Amino acid sequence: MFEFFAGWGGSVLSYAIPFLFVLTVVIFFHELGHFLVARWCGVKVDAFSVGFGPELFGWNDRHGTRWRVAALPLGGYVRFHGDDNPASVADTDAINAMSPEERSTSFHTKPLSQRAAIVAAGPFANFLLAIVIFAFSFSLVGHYVTLPRVDTVQADSAAERAGILPGDLIIEIDGRDIETFSDLQRIVTASAGRTLEIHIDRAGEIIVTEAVPDLREIEDRFGNTHKVGLLGITRQNEGADIQRVTYPPHIAVVKGVEETWFVIERTMSFIYGIVTGRDDPSQLGGPIRIAQISGDVAQVGFAALINLTAILSVSIGLLNLFPIPMLDGGHLVFYAVEALRGKPLSERVMDMSFRIGLALVLMLMLFATWNDLVNLNFLG
Repeated sequence: MFEFFAGWGGSVLSYAIPFLFVLTVVIFFHELGHFLVARWCGVKVDAFSVGFGPELFGWNDRHGTRWRVAALPLGGYVRFHGDDNPASVADTDAINAMSPEERSTSFHTKPLSQRAAIVAAGPFANFLLAIVIFAFSFSLVGHYVTLPRVDTVQADSAAERAGILPGDLIIEIDGRDIETFSDLQRIVTASAGRTLEIHIDRAGEIIVTEAVPDLREIEDRFGNTHKVGLLGITRQNEGADIQRVTYPPHIAVVKGVEETWFVIERTMSFIYGIVTGRDDPSQLGGPIRIAQISGDVAQVGFAALINLTAILSVSIGLLNLFPIPMLDGGHLVFYAVEALRGKPLSERVMDMSFRIGLALVLMLMLFATWNDLVNLNFLG
């Protein structure tokens, strides 16, 4: 296994440490969202765990919460008073045996609105963390941008078929303003095979054309391959077409929200593409892929690793909102059903649902891990 990681160009630690940093930050803030809203609602928290399995170290706070770091750092949980397990399934016998004072601090005896708020707080904390990171990056670090001006057009490319010429300034795609070449790339790479309406500024004249990006497999600077849509153009990298941009704090926050929404939109588009057969499910990555990307990005710099943390935070928040039992989204679906029925689902139905949810989550993890092993040539 060591040789496999070393084949990526570094030692195991050069990938493990950034991976654990990124994942721990994302998990901690997710669970902190649950924790803070639970405390605000008067729920007693028995345990706050980063990771699963045997406890490596921990401590108790003055409210009786056990803060723990566990051996398997691929998740985490907050155990509320009255929970039977980390998935927050109610321990009915324990709740029935509680005194009235204890019952008042149990998660499962709280009003439906409070339980829903506590569950939703985890993904919300992930989105908020991403917004804050992006905002600080836009405000303090800034970034270099290239205007979306065409330098060259490849022969027999989607751009050539659309009549795009060198020197054209692309200003709008499908109703979205294009300010930088990165804005253009973000839309095009996710739109292989889809017709795009493109507005061009050609020496002051506005021209409207249509292009269908070609599906191509490309390799990034870390050696990873991706299937993306391409127009077949290059950018100009000279003079006034390259600018370093920073934003005042209030604009940076807006940009942070926009960047977070872009990650959500791109993720949902990818998932929809897999379901409809448009996108290749082999591009779905798991923990090994995240570890590799974390290590590669860490070599670029700490700022890049922090930005990766923001992207992963959005992904984890969104994943947890999927309506799958065991995940936060599954709990919210149960609460919606409870609101409609006027009473919760039976214990038998809940137990069966959580078993199905656990199976789905495990299958997804196994599938993603298999993709990692295949894409990284670990299996031959």
